[in-house]
Amino acid sequence: MGGDTALVLGGGGLTGIGWETGILYGLAQAGVDLGTADLVVGTSAGSVVGAQLTSGLLTPRELYERQLGDPAGETAARLGAGLVARYAAAMIRSRDAESYRRRVGALALAAETAAEAERREVLAARLVSHTWPERKLVVTAVDALSGELAAFDRESGAGLVDAVSASCAVPGVWPPVTVGQRRFIDGGIRSATNADLASGYARVVILAPMSLGSGLVPSPAVQAARLRKAGARVLLITPSPQARKVFGRNVLDPARRDPAARAGLVQAAEHVAEAAAVWSS
Repeated sequence: MGGDTALVLGGGGLTGIGWETGILYGLAQAGVDLGTADLVVGTSAGSVVGAQLTSGLLTPRELYERQLGDPAGETAARLGAGLVARYAAAMIRSRDAESYRRRVGALALAAETAAEAERREVLAARLVSHTWPERKLVVTAVDALSGELAAFDRESGAGLVDAVSASCAVPGVWPPVTVGQRRFIDGGIRSATNADLASGYARVVILAPMSLGSGLVPSPAVQAARLRKAGARVLLITPSPQARKVFGRNVLDPARRDPAARAGLVQAAEHVAEAAAVWSS
């Protein structure tokens, strides 16, 4: 890859979708429109926001307003302590990142979840367009069997709805998604942001609703540092303490999306100057 500006949108459940849209709208209000990026990389929640943003059918304000109000008809899910413990056990038993991802993929393939077609309908309803945008959008997922990264784009042969569904397939919560002859799980299993896919771009802004990492899953801060070392100007934005508070304990609860969006809008004011310095330089 290579180019001028890249926007990286990380994973973080429904609260992540809300918070990212609040940040995007707040910055756009202040004259920093990240939607003009030459490249958008979306992981999990970020794939939903990225697909909406690059569709050309919604302004940042409209994207934000879609997150507000009563989430009637949406079912809450939960990433429970037991499932998180199983992720941790898989990490302890794995010798490297790819073997960890294969273990989590096996967990996902064996889990009892909603039907794949049912989940696909939910993601399709969230998107305002089901076709790949003209601008460069990359949606990340992980092959459930091999543990390899899949970077879906308009040239990949995968449909946009399938790519986003795969990127949002939280292992053990939602079913792996079939694309061609392969099955895929959440791209966040490799990295909360997969910001390394913006390598070669001169100016990069990373929105990371989830800021943690581990030895086998690089954190957004680690990936941002690597991009800076390679010569890029990089801004990493993570949730403020106030935003984390409104996220609550369940990032997959639709009722938390509205307050998360409002928290993102408030927080955006803190980052206008530094975002403008990166984006407009």
